[in-house]
Amino acid sequence: MKVMKFGGTSVGTPSRMMEVTKLVTKSGEPVFVVLSAMSGTTNSLVEISDYLYKKNPDGANEVINQMERKYMKHVEELYSSEEMKAQTREFIQSEMNYLRSFTKELFTSFEEKNIIAQGEMMSTNMVVNYMKEQGIKATLLNALDFMRTDKNSEPDPTYIKEKLNAIMEQNEGMQVYITQGFICRNAYGEIDNLQRGGSDYTASLIGAALNAEEIQIWTDIDGMHNNDPRVVEETEPVHQLHFEEAAELAYFGAKILHPTCVQPAKYAGIPVRLLNTMQPDAEGTTISNQTEYGKIKAVAAKDNIIAIKIKSSRMLLATGFLRKVFEIFESYQTPIDMVCTSEVGVSMSIDNSSHLGEIVDELKKYGTVTVDTGMCIICVVGDLDWSNIGFETMVMDAMKNIPVRMISYGGSNYNISFLIKEEDKKRALQSLSDNLFNK
Repeated sequence: MKVMKFGGTSVGTPSRMMEVTKLVTKSGEPVFVVLSAMSGTTNSLVEISDYLYKKNPDGANEVINQMERKYMKHVEELYSSEEMKAQTREFIQSEMNYLRSFTKELFTSFEEKNIIAQGEMMSTNMVVNYMKEQGIKATLLNALDFMRTDKNSEPDPTYIKEKLNAIMEQNEGMQVYITQGFICRNAYGEIDNLQRGGSDYTASLIGAALNAEEIQIWTDIDGMHNNDPRVVEETEPVHQLHFEEAAELAYFGAKILHPTCVQPAKYAGIPVRLLNTMQPDAEGTTISNQTEYGKIKAVAAKDNIIAIKIKSSRMLLATGFLRKVFEIFESYQTPIDMVCTSEVGVSMSIDNSSHLGEIVDELKKYGTVTVDTGMCIICVVGDLDWSNIGFETMVMDAMKNIPVRMISYGGSNYNISFLIKEEDKKRALQSLSDNLFNK
């Protein structure tokens, strides 16, 4: 069985929902479908929550009324039978009344998570009703019945596998199984969400739980490109990536995929394909545990980086110095992207400036501190094992006219990273494309 995940734009209109139905039933084989909320819906639900936090029920009700008109219009466009229109209208009405019920009570983050969950509830109900109207054997499985996180807010794969397989046995013989992405219950049974990776994470967890043949992530982009198409000319989709390569690209700026969301698929050895609902016949990108040897695959960039350098003559041969430095960042829950060390100093980069002042104050206890803002990390990804002679030279040659603040190589077999000024980003990305891909 294949798992197919569709994002908000893929189910953003009645016509897109119809196209998704054609895609999932094309092969005639049973499939498991994960759906996001319709595009724009989550933003509206966040806006409703914001009004309720501010104790403005009138503002919340106004947004709810706008949503209701929008969804009722979608119902008229999506269904052909009066019976299914009436059934879905009743469901949408009950959802809107549920949202209105929050305007009369105390509002906390618990209620907000309940509100945010309704976007996926509405999209999945609408699509499964449409499939049933078309005579397709489809069933809706509530993600809240099997998707759960533990006390550390991490997915509980053992629980998910046990519950989901039991539910699948109770619903044998269906052509399409549909569930909500993003939402779950926490260890205490409360409605929550997966946060990082959202619906992609749901699809990956389900694929691993069902030992799926393949996990397909359908978006409005034809896979991961070898460079940022918004900045660089003549980019192309990368057809094959190792899971580690995809994670590097995702972490360093390729927004199509969150770096953590494919981990369950990686550990289960299940390939993930990134496909385009607007161009369903395009090859897209396949991510697996297979490495394409001797090839540089892609370039990505991460903006809003801050470089911090601490220089100290006391560091020379001093044990525990780096531990003290890293503990400062840990105490302020600020992850470090890159690290470079010398005998008398250490340079690091971060992408979170919320505690920059406190971190710098703490670091000054151990040495002289300098800070550079407005920086950017350029990440080159591929088979960059140290035994591949000449690959580093190719990359360095492409960067020869770009001032480089830091270089990181050797921490991974798949990545060389450069820290440069944001103003040099476009020139660097274009030069890398010209030298590595467009020759």
